[in-house]
Amino acid sequence: MIIEIILSFIMMIALSISVWSICALIRSKKLCGTMPKDIQEALKEHKERFPGAHFLGWSILILCFALFPACYFYASWNGVQNGFNFWQFFIHFIIMLYLVKAFDIICLDWFLITKTHFFQHYFPETEGCKGYNQFGFNKKEQITRIILFNIQSVFRLQPR
Repeated sequence: MIIEIILSFIMMIALSISVWSICALIRSKKLCGTMPKDIQEALKEHKERFPGAHFLGWSILILCFALFPACYFYASWNGVQNGFNFWQFFIHFIIMLYLVKAFDIICLDWFLITKTHFFQHYFPETEGCKGYNQFGFNKKEQITRIILFNIQSVFRLQPR
């Protein structure tokens, strides 16, 4: 259980740093596709904050995204080393998925978007958009993903 929490925490940090990298360094509206629709429409493309900011931002983003498969690889290796059966692997991965998803919904979607002015700081043209007050703007996608986690986990782990 400790391994799942540690690996989930690593993925949460990577997810947070990737959001910061997109907003502070890359600053591209193309990467804000999960934001509420009115915020996406208000976004404008921004210039680099300093020379090399885009390169640094993309490098950080790639590193953060590489941490996700690395964490799952380590979790798999840990399960093999400990002789996990199908259901132990299933629980192992579902705990990690749900912890990261809970962090995404609570910390990023609710707190960061609706309660702070984090995005308005980096994208001032979005100040006053109603999307900042709409918690659950992507409710359908989130529920679908949560349901699909179970189905996907079972089919991927079934012995052939």
